[in-house]
Amino acid sequence: MSLKNKVIIITGSSRGIGREMALRFAKDGAKLVLAAKSVEEGKLPGTIHSVAEEVQKAGGQALAVQVDVREEDSVKNMVEQAVSHFGGIDILVNNAGAIQLTKLEVTPPKRMDLMLDINVRGVLMCSHFCLPYLKKAGGAHILNLSPPVLLDPKWFANNTVYTISKYGMSLATIGLAEELKDDKIAVNSLWPRTLVATAAVNMLMGQAGMEMSRTPAIMADAAYEIVTSDPQQFTGKHIVDEYLLRERGVTDFKPYNNFSGEGEPALDFYIEELS
Repeated sequence: MSLKNKVIIITGSSRGIGREMALRFAKDGAKLVLAAKSVEEGKLPGTIHSVAEEVQKAGGQALAVQVDVREEDSVKNMVEQAVSHFGGIDILVNNAGAIQLTKLEVTPPKRMDLMLDINVRGVLMCSHFCLPYLKKAGGAHILNLSPPVLLDPKWFANNTVYTISKYGMSLATIGLAEELKDDKIAVNSLWPRTLVATAAVNMLMGQAGMEMSRTPAIMADAAYEIVTSDPQQFTGKHIVDEYLLRERGVTDFKPYNNFSGEGEPALDFYIEELS
């Protein structure tokens, strides 16, 4: 299946994984709705407008829309602009996220609200307003960037609010996949096996973390495999990027490394493997 002329909304697409997904989908000639808060250069590089230019150069069409996924009117405007400009919606990628890895005692309520509002409520609200158009697509996808649900207390210790917010997204995947299966809408979650070189990793771990990471391209390639799958056959899954790509025939993962030389990237949160 090709993404040519498919209308795809990607939240948080001004940089990082969202940007990389947009560029990957653009190679097929997709129509990208680049939705994020960043419309001007700030502390972090990249805006929805700079990514729109890159998408067009890569072979896609682009519509840059400023959105705050916490705000109902902002999300409704994003959806209305997408439909008005491109005529419908085929795929929603809920990529926007907020992170703070702190104990509850030192997590201000404002930061609690930010993580819960963006990571959980934002996913539900974006999905809610997109659903009438996804149902008309005749085969659509919602992709949430959230992890497998593991209930080992170690994944909650010292960052309970963040874990609750990300697991909330994953529970939404389970519920919506069942709710929407008769509407030919697949709902899946995608998570990286290893650290990915993003602004979040740089903020939390600095250069040392970046040098233990893979590039966002691995997530983009895995996302491509998901959203080009048959939505009636591939839904309700919590997918890990490397595992899926191995199933699809990829054997060499060194090109994804964000470092030169030997060594393996570090495992991400919520990944458990037997040694």
